Amino acid sequence: MTNLLIFAGAGLFAGILAGFLGIGGGTVLVPLLLALGYDYTQSVATSNLSIVITAISGSLQNWRMGYINFKQVIGIGFPALITAQVGAFLTAQIAASTLKIAFGLLLLLNVYLVGLRKRLKDKEALQSPSDSGVTANSLSSPSSELNLPLNPIVARIGTGSAAGLLAGLFGVGGGVILVPMQILLLGESLKTAIQTSLGIIVITSISATVGHAIEGNVLFTQGLLLGAGGFLGAQISTRFLPRLPDKVVSFAFRGLLVTLAIYVFWQA
Repeated sequence: MTNLLIFAGAGLFAGILAGFLGIGGGTVLVPLLLALGYDYTQSVATSNLSIVITAISGSLQNWRMGYINFKQVIGIGFPALITAQVGAFLTAQIAASTLKIAFGLLLLLNVYLVGLRKRLKDKEALQSPSDSGVTANSLSSPSSELNLPLNPIVARIGTGSAAGLLAGLFGVGGGVILVPMQILLLGESLKTAIQTSLGIIVITSISATVGHAIEGNVLFTQGLLLGAGGFLGAQISTRFLPRLPDKVVSFAFRGLLVTLAIYVFWQA
């Protein structure tokens, strides 16, 4: 019963993160499963299964509210179908200790990306239309300010490929990469990037789950329990976003990431 409550509670927390930050929740779920004694491949595979449910929950809610751009989701998600399979295959070829160290480094990278998202959000707020008659289309996007010379098709392929590889290797939905890359490479707003990210994560997590299931790595009971909690959490966060100040949310999430990174390094 204690384990059931732990799984349900962890899924709920991951689901809230999914809706609020546009991530799959694997950054929390994989360290939790490692702490409960499961090996790395099982933790990654089971995390992906729960993310399927969480991401579908948040995406359905966004779809009902008219926030899903299916063309963008398919354009970025298609290359992720392939790279997620590659990532799932590589988990069996690379030593678990090496993958744990890489996962810890990914968590630390997320600390930077959270700060990057905050800066992009602040910049977006400063660029919002004002009473002076300036329109949103006339404002420069983050990507144009950085002068990134990428074709939109190339940017979509690169973004989706990176997200799929992360899903297969690390059991994360890929939202930590998807959101900033959409903003920087495709010029999307933060809100649109988060909403699109959840739709793409549905594709990446399904592909990664299938790849790991073929290898026999998925723990279906645990994954479904985590996913059930995540389903509820995503519904809560997409409907009633927390009213905490951005600084509080950012600080708390960064602190959590650093703590999890230290734990994963210790596990490695």
